[in-house]
Amino acid sequence: MTVGVLALQGSFNEHIASLRRLGVLGIEIRKAEQLLTVSSLIIPGGESTTMAKLAEYHNLFPALREFVKTGKPVWGTCAGLIFLADRAVGQKEGGQELVGGLDCTVHRNFFGSQIQSFEADIAVPILTSKEGGPETFRGVFIRAPAVLDVGPGVEVLAHYPIPSNKEDAPPETEVIVAVKQRNLLATAFHPELTADTRWHSYFMKMTKEMEQGASSSSSSTVVSVGETSVGTEQAKPDLPIYFNN
Repeated sequence: MTVGVLALQGSFNEHIASLRRLGVLGIEIRKAEQLLTVSSLIIPGGESTTMAKLAEYHNLFPALREFVKTGKPVWGTCAGLIFLADRAVGQKEGGQELVGGLDCTVHRNFFGSQIQSFEADIAVPILTSKEGGPETFRGVFIRAPAVLDVGPGVEVLAHYPIPSNKEDAPPETEVIVAVKQRNLLATAFHPELTADTRWHSYFMKMTKEMEQGASSSSSSTVVSVGETSVGTEQAKPDLPIYFNN
């Protein structure tokens, strides 16, 4: 099993190192044809506008969208979350191109500028139920986005509480910082910058489950008993189709 890591800019080396600790081979992806050689893809954190411009320069957006449509697992962290979102707000003038596929609205710099970056323990009950370990995960938020709303097919995996600074306001609200929709996983924080590999392990299990599902449904044999013929019919996999808004 080989995992591709988009290596245009950002923390792609850290993702590859995390995969290596799990015994998984991660390779750098910079060209569209390289996507044909991997079973899943990680879009790392970085500067999302810069990453988008480089992806556009290398004509990667059509291939990335097609990769998402095939149903192969894709995980976006921080800037990668922005890439995968169908809708984004808080962008620079002119906006940026998105890969899309994840039915959510993301705020590009919800938590503020670089100097407002922080770390916090996040409750991750679903991750803990799948991977064990502590009930919280140390989230590293670097000029991080947040998910403002999700569609009905999106599973919310983690929230982050936002304390209110106003006396008359409710004590706190929550924003979404981790989601999953079919073959897509996204986190607003950077698991690759910690020693905790549970999110990477979770993603690898997603990859194995989808490979097994694709293998079991990829073909079926129909045998017709007659005087002269035996026919074989290939079943077409039911692949998800996404539309960018």
